[in-house]
Amino acid sequence: MSSENLPFHPNPSRPRLQLPKGACDAHCHVFGPAAQFPFAPTRTYTPVDAPWEKLEELHGLLGLDRTVLVQASCHGTDNAAMLDAIARSNGSCRGVAMVGRDISDSELKRLHEGGVRGIRFNFVTHLGKDADIDTVCALAERIAPLGWHAVVHFEADRLETLAPVLKSLPVTMVIDHMGRVDASAGLDQPAYRMLLELMEDERFWVKVCGSERITRQGPPYADAVPFGRDLVARFPDCTLWGTDWPHPNIRKDMPDDGALVDLLAGIAPDAAALQRLLVDNPTRLYWPENA
Repeated sequence: MSSENLPFHPNPSRPRLQLPKGACDAHCHVFGPAAQFPFAPTRTYTPVDAPWEKLEELHGLLGLDRTVLVQASCHGTDNAAMLDAIARSNGSCRGVAMVGRDISDSELKRLHEGGVRGIRFNFVTHLGKDADIDTVCALAERIAPLGWHAVVHFEADRLETLAPVLKSLPVTMVIDHMGRVDASAGLDQPAYRMLLELMEDERFWVKVCGSERITRQGPPYADAVPFGRDLVARFPDCTLWGTDWPHPNIRKDMPDDGALVDLLAGIAPDAAALQRLLVDNPTRLYWPENA
């Protein structure tokens, strides 16, 4: 039986922080509407409908001009809702798909033409069975000629065993949500040190979002900010940020996306850092033709 999710914030605030022109939400989702794009029968959670129109409305409020949609497990390998949203975006949206090992070359080509620029692998217990390592390796080989990257979502305690596998892959890799470290354990915790070591390899990128996931204090997530700030300072050209709207699997304290944007004042504390994080870096990864 799949678990139900909270609705997204009904009245997000307008952020105080003004974002640069071309700012990108590099990690968010569209779900359904289920009547048009059914959820996967094997899903471990059932989200609320979160269609493209609602995301566009939110981005208008927040001052975000571009979008990277990340396929989530509730839709499985059916990327139709994401592709529909990309097609309606007039070029302002790219996607990260989830695919099976048996995907055909023609389907990979169709996804690329539809705006997909990467695939995602999950190693998170509440999302079901881990991605198969042999499948990860096989798919990485197949997406390399397309210039795609792999997005990897894992719990912090998985990194020690995953790191050798990730280092062996022939593609750029993007780590979700600051490696889901425990914000209460500080910057010297072993999991965070392992993340920093992995980031020394120039093929790795990291998303400095997910403050609401790694916090142990709750809103306004101040305990998570030092991790994002440290990553942006150490790896200014290999960091991305996103809202994670509509925040699947948040069980309480549904985030206010305007407040999440305002955390960027502490994560990327000057105009140059904010420009790289929100504009320059996502352009190089998702719109290289414009870089």
